[in-house]
Amino acid sequence: MARPTMEDVAAKAGVSRALVSLVMRNAPNVSDERRTRVLCAAHELGYEPHAMARSLASRTSTVLGVMVSDLRNAFFADVVEGLDAAAEAAGFHLILNTGGRSPARERAALKSLLSFRPAGVILLSPVVPASAIEEAAAQGPVVLVSRTSRVAGVDTVNDDGEAGSALAVDHLVSLGHRRIAHLDGGVAAGAAARRRGYQQAMRRHRLHPLIVRSEHTDTAGEKAVHELLGDHPREGLPTALVAGNDFNAVGAISALEEAGLRVPEDVSVVGYDNTSLAALKHLSLTTVDQPRTEMGRLAVEALLERVRGERTEPVRHLLNPSLVVRSTTAALER
Repeated sequence: MARPTMEDVAAKAGVSRALVSLVMRNAPNVSDERRTRVLCAAHELGYEPHAMARSLASRTSTVLGVMVSDLRNAFFADVVEGLDAAAEAAGFHLILNTGGRSPARERAALKSLLSFRPAGVILLSPVVPASAIEEAAAQGPVVLVSRTSRVAGVDTVNDDGEAGSALAVDHLVSLGHRRIAHLDGGVAAGAAARRRGYQQAMRRHRLHPLIVRSEHTDTAGEKAVHELLGDHPREGLPTALVAGNDFNAVGAISALEEAGLRVPEDVSVVGYDNTSLAALKHLSLTTVDQPRTEMGRLAVEALLERVRGERTEPVRHLLNPSLVVRSTTAALER
């Protein structure tokens, strides 16, 4: 069955298409009687305004583009929840796509989003080069979540990754751990700050940093632990791991248990993000919490300030993380 059009509504209500358009845009210069007639006709036909067509016609978009780096990571779902609530409250709609953590695919995804002529775009932990972000910013407002930027036309929302990693190290040291390794997030957004925070905290405690190359995935967490097991005798293994994120921590725990090591009795593990995965009872992962829905809300607010012309200077939100202690960390058994 064909989707009802504005012309169908006009015919049923006995008015012009232009009047239907005014009603759908909630224009004030329409009588109550004719407005009611149009809305009743639209309801009976099941007509819903096409947001994209309406935006193109009025040249005022109510659409915000959102590119998610990795759909498998529950962190992004929580951020999008915050984005969606803030956008809806402001009368905007979201269009989402993903780049699959690939710079080439993210370039294509960003180009696709911009083809819809959104009011602006929000990029969640993008791995595209800075040049691609700058090109997008030349076409409209851009906000980055979980990635920094020096581009004047780009706003950012991040947690303090250095402080977050330091919280993890301080917690483990307080439990008596001294051999603490960091499973590095590689080139992922936010990984550099977390790496610096780990290194600084270890040196502050006069401990030797041990960084294992990894990525923000469960598979990479497993691989990193296998490398540790291959490089160290059991008695020389780190007694604690600070993982790049929760996904990475889950992979690390899986590999440790497969090797016959107990978590946390033999090795304590701390994740990062405090996703819904971390709170599952059978996992109960100690992790660093990012205020994810708050990050989404702030990203939308920053974008709409640009859209409305309320601000031209860049805003750099840096939020404080916190530590959530669960069951994957324990005092070192001597």
